[in-house]
Amino acid sequence: MPRRQPANSHPRFFDLLFDALFRYFGAATPREKLVLVLAIAVVLGYAELLLIMEFKYHAWILDGRGRPLVRDFAAFWTAGHEALSGRAHAAYNPALQHAAEVALIGRPYSGMLGWSYPPIFLFAAAALAVLPYAASFVVWCLVTALFQAGVVASIAGRRSAFVLALAAPWALIDIWIGQNGLLTAALVGLVLLYLEHKPLTSGLLLGALSYKPQFGVLFPLALAAAGYWRAFGWAALGVVAMNGLAGLVFGFDTFSGFFGIIGFTGQTHLNGGVEWRKLQSIYALARALGSAGPLATAAQICCSVGAGAAVAWSWHTKIAYTRKAALLGAALPLVTPYVFVYDLPVLAIALAFLYRERPFDRVELALLAATAPLLFLYSAVPFPTALGANLAVVAMVGRRFYGELYLLSRR
Repeated sequence: MPRRQPANSHPRFFDLLFDALFRYFGAATPREKLVLVLAIAVVLGYAELLLIMEFKYHAWILDGRGRPLVRDFAAFWTAGHEALSGRAHAAYNPALQHAAEVALIGRPYSGMLGWSYPPIFLFAAAALAVLPYAASFVVWCLVTALFQAGVVASIAGRRSAFVLALAAPWALIDIWIGQNGLLTAALVGLVLLYLEHKPLTSGLLLGALSYKPQFGVLFPLALAAAGYWRAFGWAALGVVAMNGLAGLVFGFDTFSGFFGIIGFTGQTHLNGGVEWRKLQSIYALARALGSAGPLATAAQICCSVGAGAAVAWSWHTKIAYTRKAALLGAALPLVTPYVFVYDLPVLAIALAFLYRERPFDRVELALLAATAPLLFLYSAVPFPTALGANLAVVAMVGRRFYGELYLLSRR
């Protein structure tokens, strides 16, 4: 008769659970296992925090009376509701849009959320407005977060990157206010992921990115410098076709409204209507340090031209594609003065391409660790500290470039 094994000789439930998690996510080394466990804990912590803030303190989506709180997502839902009602042009009228937001929120509020997106983004807004506000908010956050995390994992070539993308601080920031930075990052990542082998798909996705035009400005330089003319052509066709379709559906008067609101937004956001610490750009940093508008503009122009020149040069060379793609992703937020902390999930795309090449070393991990406090510190000091997170990722990319250029020079 076989001897019964002691009960404590069998693997415990959590041992089996963690072993299954490590195998599924490909965590083999002790460091990888620790990082994965910490990332899962952070994601679960985010979920718990959001649930507590919503159901106990009524401080995330709805207040204690069931009314929407003042969050950026309210502008999306309101513009979508106007579009579904046949009044899409009203979204581009600041007074009418504000009145619609007040009606949604159920009480007056100071400031203005506004709507300054091209008509193509009304497709997404209208789809969101089909659902009740709270349900729409949750669906939007879940879909964009999972979309971006999936793209990051596909680029990095590691399933664990899916969890790491969800654990990144900028993911929580976007989900908290219901913004679109995660969607922008996902589109940028897919454009770069498909560019080498699927120019049609990559080009059309780049056309869809025209909903956030300031984040597409470097792509023509990169595509032209590297000779990706098929993708370039499909992108141009996609921009014309998608925006033309938006004009047919929502009315071509929305384009005049869009171009008009751009000037209004520039006046309000770039001339003191928004606290300088909230704009995470070289322009905002110069203004926060006391520089006059012309000097800050000159500093931003130098930064934008420098970033564009670096992208064009790198994409024209034989440097590894992963590094060129990482540089493009890291440079995108630097070329515009109009960038907020919720736009920075695009940095995850740059990091994913770096990791695709090889795991981060100690210096890179230290730079990466520095990004987390910088993303939140701006709320406590009068400076755009999240710009430092962007520069930290640029430093990581630049360090890889230096290493490859050194090796090329020795051949």
